[in-house]
Amino acid sequence: MHLVDDYDPESGFFFGTSARSLLTRGSAVVLPGRGGLAPRRAETVLAALGADQILVGAIPFDDHRPAHLVVPEDHRWGPALPPETGDAPSRPVTPRHEPPPEEYRRAVAEALDRIGHSDLSKVVLARSVRIPLPEPVRIPRLLRRLRQAGGFVFGCALPGHRVLVGGSPELLVSRDGDTVVAHPLAGSRPRAGDPAIDRRRAAELLDSDKDRREHALVVADIAKALAPFCRDLSAPPRPEIVTTSHMMHLGTRITGVLAEPRPSALSLAAALHPTPAVCGTPTGTAQETIRRLEGFDRDFYAGMVGWCDSTGDGEWAVTIRCAELAPGGARLFAGAGVVAGSTPEAELAETDAKLATMLSALGARLDGEEVGRDRRIHAVA
Repeated sequence: MHLVDDYDPESGFFFGTSARSLLTRGSAVVLPGRGGLAPRRAETVLAALGADQILVGAIPFDDHRPAHLVVPEDHRWGPALPPETGDAPSRPVTPRHEPPPEEYRRAVAEALDRIGHSDLSKVVLARSVRIPLPEPVRIPRLLRRLRQAGGFVFGCALPGHRVLVGGSPELLVSRDGDTVVAHPLAGSRPRAGDPAIDRRRAAELLDSDKDRREHALVVADIAKALAPFCRDLSAPPRPEIVTTSHMMHLGTRITGVLAEPRPSALSLAAALHPTPAVCGTPTGTAQETIRRLEGFDRDFYAGMVGWCDSTGDGEWAVTIRCAELAPGGARLFAGAGVVAGSTPEAELAETDAKLATMLSALGARLDGEEVGRDRRIHAVA
């Protein structure tokens, strides 16, 4: 038995790393407010927390959308969640794409035109897939499957009998005393499962001018946002390869020493969000481009999920490789960074590859038809 087996889909919160797991139950305090206001209100609550209390939850991509932050009735720490081994059985279901693949390609093409004729340097365009599920998802089993992907595993009960679940590879920010860490990812390749092919793809990714430029934009923006809070800040000059079960990414670990007064992990996360890894740059131009071209509501996708305690320590992951579960179905999300040199077909293929993490955890697979075409998906809860 692991503490994840006590997860309550109506009020529970689970956050797992490679080192430990956090499980909460109930909602002693629910913080109202939209995404941008919620962290500021949360700071007041953090200051009033007892030594044994904690704040957890999720903040959406869009500041105008409601956040979901709570002080739980109780919480427990435990060992790292062991992954579930073995493949899940599958069954066919029919997906609904938002937007359809051909519209996504057109959006990427228009974004590339904007990059060539405006101050826009990068924009992340996302898509979602809705799939019906024939029976309720057993969330502890799903989270164990997501543990195989690595990174940060989370389950966050939301209002309306919904649960946000995911296995994010990307740390937005953590604070431990005066130490702050961010680990942005940008620039990706799908894994082939063949060690020789994966080594070649990793070398190509490290040498890719397009991907290195995309990654450098993200690192520079995060370092600039963290600098006012730090008396020391450093990042290696070259990115490294970060691998998950289905993808490889360029990643850079940024570390700093906080100056006094030390902001909380939640304040730091709010200062960084949204990063160019999920939005683009310049931020305002990228946000306006996303609103015009995506055609759907991201909700909590590309937001942040995590925890913060009364001392200000905490961890916040970027809400990617995720899905929103509701009675009868799931909504999955994936995005790709568009910069000069991107192509519509390559970005569509990248989102398909990123969707595979959650599809696999749900016992789903694509039916082998051409990438980007309407096809059936095989899935089981």
